[in-house]
Order: sequence, then structure tokens, then C-alpha cells
Amino acid sequence: MNHPATPFSAVVFDLDGTLLDTIEDISFCLNSVLGKHGYPTHPLETCRKMIGHGMRVLVRQALPEEAHDEAITEPLLTEMQDCYSEHWNKKSRPYDGTETLLNAIDRIGLKKAILSNKPDRFTRQCADELLAPWSFDVVMGFRENIPAKPDPQGALLIAEQLGLPPATILYVGDSGVDMKTAVAAGMYPLGVLWGYRPAEDLLASGARKLVATPEEIVPLLSH
Repeated sequence: MNHPATPFSAVVFDLDGTLLDTIEDISFCLNSVLGKHGYPTHPLETCRKMIGHGMRVLVRQALPEEAHDEAITEPLLTEMQDCYSEHWNKKSRPYDGTETLLNAIDRIGLKKAILSNKPDRFTRQCADELLAPWSFDVVMGFRENIPAKPDPQGALLIAEQLGLPPATILYVGDSGVDMKTAVAAGMYPLGVLWGYRPAEDLLASGARKLVATPEEIVPLLSH
């Protein structure tokens, strides 16, 4: 029996903290909205720990507990999205090594996709502009009709759109949310250490391997 040239047929990437370093633009908008309404703002490291569950959860987590009310959080979410519409690309950029990794995926001929809890329109904007040299087979951000990660529905929908069994897909992400998503979807969970979460979070959530640079992923893509 012939072995395939690569153990994987596709790679699904998280976006923030995995392909793109977006923390400064996100934290700027979050703190701008919080400060405008007299709520305490947060240093970059605190924002880093709160990212991963989507913008709605981020706004809620950033507010004092007594402000965890939909009548407060929803208008602030709208304001943050308005701010992010203007500031999403001010400082965000691909991580060093991303170019090498994505070029290798194209050279090997694997399919590639993005699955993010960032709102869908922002996810697409980031991919279109900040990752413009590469074409992704599927780009999916948070949509109201699909549960956010770590629910596996989005990941399974991507597998379906790619026409591939989940077990043949490498899932690359920087958070426990991503690793739980990969495990629940039956994909291979690969944790990256350059993003927003520490190794222990990734391992506790099911990461089967950790890498410190994007270039370290390349040898995993072929025998």
C-alpha cells in the first residue's frame, strides 16, 4: 500500500495569535471604549489573556462584574466594532515565519483554511489584506448561526467544504479554545507558543504537539 506524501491533506489555522499578531489593535479599541465610559482599562498582558472567545466575550470579561449586563455590554460591543473597523490594520501583522510556512503549504499542495472567533467580516478583512499573497480555501470568522469555538461545528463545516475527513486535517492554534476545538472535531491539535497563551494551557486542552516557530511546522507536513 502506498503511503501518502504527507500525513495531512489540509491545515486549518486560528487567526489572532497564530497567523497574525493583532493584540495592539484589539486592546486599543477595547480600552478606548472602556475609558470613554469610565470603566477601568487593561494592560496589554491582561488583554492577551482575555482574547480567544470572540469580541462579545472579550467586552464582557473586560468590564467589572457589576456591569455584566446585556444592556451595557451590547452597546459597548457595537462601539468596539466601530472602532475596530477603523483601527484593525494599524499595527497588526503576520508573525515572523508565517510567510515561510504558508509558502511551504502551497508548495506541498495542501489545502488551507482559517477559523476564528473574530467576527466574520473582520476575519475576512484581515485575511484579504494582511495575508494577501496567499489564497485560503475557506475563511470563516464568527457567524451568529454557528456556535463559537470550542464548539466544533465551524471546524466540521470547514472539513465538509474542503471535502476531507477531519482526521486528515492539522489544526494550528495558540489557545486552549483552539485545542479543544480540534479535539472535538477529530482533527490533529497543534499548539503554537508565539501567541497569546502559555504551553500549559495548550497541553491541558489537548495539544498533541507544541511548536515555537512557524518554520517548525513545515517538517510535520511531509514524511
